[in-house]
Amino acid sequence: MENQLLCCEVETIRRAYHDTNLLNDRVLQTMLKAEENYLPSPNYFKCVQKEIIPKMRKIVATWMLEVCEEQKCEEEVFPLAMNYLDRFLSVEHTKKTRLQLLGATCMFLASKMKETVPLTAEKLCIYTDNSIRPSDLLQMELLALNKLKWDLASVTPHDFIDHFLSKLPIHQNTKQILRKHAQTFVALCATDVKFIANPPSMIAAGSVAAAVQGLYLKSTDGALSSENLTNFLSQVIKSDPDCLRSCQEQIESLLESSLRQAQQQIVSTETKRIDEEVDLSCTPTDVRDVNI
Repeated sequence: MENQLLCCEVETIRRAYHDTNLLNDRVLQTMLKAEENYLPSPNYFKCVQKEIIPKMRKIVATWMLEVCEEQKCEEEVFPLAMNYLDRFLSVEHTKKTRLQLLGATCMFLASKMKETVPLTAEKLCIYTDNSIRPSDLLQMELLALNKLKWDLASVTPHDFIDHFLSKLPIHQNTKQILRKHAQTFVALCATDVKFIANPPSMIAAGSVAAAVQGLYLKSTDGALSSENLTNFLSQVIKSDPDCLRSCQEQIESLLESSLRQAQQQIVSTETKRIDEEVDLSCTPTDVRDVNI
């Protein structure tokens, strides 16, 4: 009797199942009350920081998002890390030379909160081209914890998405797609300084509404129409419908500009590649090709 070797791919990182029992109004109301405690100061660039400007925040946020995506971090890690970064900058004057160190530290803390296997200090240092050392990161971690008062259980837009989706008349398979789109919008918002002052629930509601409109989802009772959805979500988060509509429009505008920038980068990269090929084709590769 021949022995057969059966190879089974086993997921190396075990993750807990989503607990649907947590998707109730009591939990939602608790988060709505708690979110104000974790809002950074929207004026920290003017009142606290002297060297760091919004453009620098954009650069480090984009780098942090790329690291989280490349490391396949949980979706919650990046928005949580940005919350830590903004809250830290709201209370502590920071030199621009230490901004990347702060960003790495915030990812370090957020991954410890949300990942089964957190990012290591050594790996994060590699992503800075070894411009910082693990000892620098660990020292900054203690400072960050002190300035954040060890309160790391921040409420982020990501926490609200499933609560909103559970209230919409949408098929489960469609909710999976909708969730991914909404999570992408939340990550985009975290990179843009314009959304610092917005409560997480507002950003989450605007992201869900933008995702529904972007996927052209409809329902038989009209609940998913733009006006009805905005009115419904604004009631859920106890906000003015016009404020939510404005937030949604800002998110859609941000998405358009991001897509435009991505296309421009692709075009410029392709143009550069073609120019390099032309230069190579015009360069003699053999002495016999040179006419004297």
